[in-house]
Amino acid sequence: MSKIVVLSFSEDEEKFYQRILHILSESSHLEGCNEFCVDEYISIGELKLNLAEKNVVIHDAEVMLTKREFDILYLLAQSPGRIFSKEQIYDIVWQEPYSGDYNIVMSHIRHIREKIEDNPGKPLYIQTVWGIGYRFNKNLSSSL
Repeated sequence: MSKIVVLSFSEDEEKFYQRILHILSESSHLEGCNEFCVDEYISIGELKLNLAEKNVVIHDAEVMLTKREFDILYLLAQSPGRIFSKEQIYDIVWQEPYSGDYNIVMSHIRHIREKIEDNPGKPLYIQTVWGIGYRFNKNLSSSL
């Protein structure tokens, strides 16, 4: 007998949600979960993130991002306007607490901007909130 389960998660439960997806995708008892769970994309302005293929297209050209860069961009893009501290970004993307230097997050943000922004010095997509962290621009048109 087939059963369907629908779960709802708030934005701050992303880590838990990703863990559940990972467990479900590796289960041999569940069929069809991969297609259903990962067949998503985010489109904001000229930026398109394909979650199934883990790729990014901007101005109709594919942009090559590392896994960490994609994960950071996805984290920010799925919650436009929400401010994430460097600590939160590290904890969520690396999936472990970090007690050292968060410059690695700043470095990844810089690389992402260099790859997706027309003018990385005046970013349109990833905005810095001085003294707090980063957010994805909420004033761009989106289709989630």
